[in-house]
Amino acid sequence: MKRIIFFIITLSLATGCRVTRDTTAEESLPLPDQFSPALADTTNLASLPWRALVTDSLLMALLDEALTNNFDVRMAAQRIEQARAGVLAARGQLLPNVTGGGMAGIRRFGLYTMDGAGNASTDIRPGEVVPTNLPDYFVGLQSSWEVDISGKLRNQKRAAVARVLASTEARQFVITNLVAEVAAAYYELLAFDLELEIITATVKLQADALRVVTIQKENGVANELAVNQFEAQLLNTRALEIQIRQFIIENESRINFLLGRFPQPIPRSTATLEQDPRPTFAAGTPVQLLRNRPDLRSAELELFAAKADVRAARAAFYPQLNVLAGVGFQSYRTDLLFQTPESFAFNLLGGLWAPLLNRNAIQARFKGASAYQLEALLNYQRSIVGAYTEVFNELNRYENLNRMYTQKRQEAEVLTRAIATANELYRTGRANYLEVLLTQQNALDARVDLVEARKKQHQSLIQVYRALGGGWR
Repeated sequence: MKRIIFFIITLSLATGCRVTRDTTAEESLPLPDQFSPALADTTNLASLPWRALVTDSLLMALLDEALTNNFDVRMAAQRIEQARAGVLAARGQLLPNVTGGGMAGIRRFGLYTMDGAGNASTDIRPGEVVPTNLPDYFVGLQSSWEVDISGKLRNQKRAAVARVLASTEARQFVITNLVAEVAAAYYELLAFDLELEIITATVKLQADALRVVTIQKENGVANELAVNQFEAQLLNTRALEIQIRQFIIENESRINFLLGRFPQPIPRSTATLEQDPRPTFAAGTPVQLLRNRPDLRSAELELFAAKADVRAARAAFYPQLNVLAGVGFQSYRTDLLFQTPESFAFNLLGGLWAPLLNRNAIQARFKGASAYQLEALLNYQRSIVGAYTEVFNELNRYENLNRMYTQKRQEAEVLTRAIATANELYRTGRANYLEVLLTQQNALDARVDLVEARKKQHQSLIQVYRALGGGWR
């Protein structure tokens, strides 16, 4: 019978400790060796701090204020503190839990029970029978400790530490995006300022042209249709001027929001936008993205934490060793509570427990952790592919915008000269007013497009810098 009982217990323990098979996944996708043959270089623009690239002191002041007061950056810092609290909690699980205090109670056993009958015939002190209503007072320490023999608690701590590091990288990614967003919005604002100057000057020219054609109509040289066309063009340009002013208001509000403050005027200098934003830089190699981009490092750390969670969930299938202990003073009367050695009491209990039946909850946690690990791996792979694609697109956009700006500048120069030519031809009667209107409108569009092209050049350089992983240093 003893052998049968021992065999049943051993078989039950072996069955209870059986671990669900781990989930396997493919390795992460390998990165290409280079972005393009023309950009094969080990140096990297992202290694420079953003202060080394910003030459506008007004923009630098805005970025400093944004990094201090931006709501997303401040919330990211609080998420780091939350993750650190998780580390403290996981670290505390590895140590014994000790509490101190006291308790008071009273017990009464039925007289027709073994305890009651025994107490009725037993002296608790010489000549004093155990009271029927037995008080119980205790003052001392109680301790419980789960001995981490399976590594469950250690893996939980590793996961918590990895998430602290991941949240730190996430904050740096927020900073990277914030620097890029504030700088891009600043150049957007400068472009609106230059466009407003162009449109204001165009309004003056069109008003002069309307005045001339009105005089010509009065002298019988032009007709009412010409006056109406010139007037309509002027009204359209004035409406565009109002629209640009509204864009300026909204863009200033956007920058102020990124700086964590209410709307107010933004100090700026349009001379920054007119500078050529084509410095000599190298994009480095794709593998450097794994070191420079905070979002990739954060995804990698989340994957590490997910693996630790799986190991901790797997350890729940193994036996668990718990140790309980207590020491203090115990008595049925308060005046006897601290008499030693009579009132001194202690207990020590160790237990080894393993799940046998109804392990659905443990299996569910393990499957959930395994699924999350796969999700974290796929997110890491997606982040790598997305980062490479983003850099590849931004580098090509930057080069194409530089070529496009050259074409737009030549177009604007030609159309600006065409305005004077059209006006001269109109005064001599060799061109009609429609040709003059069309030339003026094309010249206006070309000058505005030139400003837009210059703005996109600056913004594209910012996006290249951000995509490569710059901005958080």
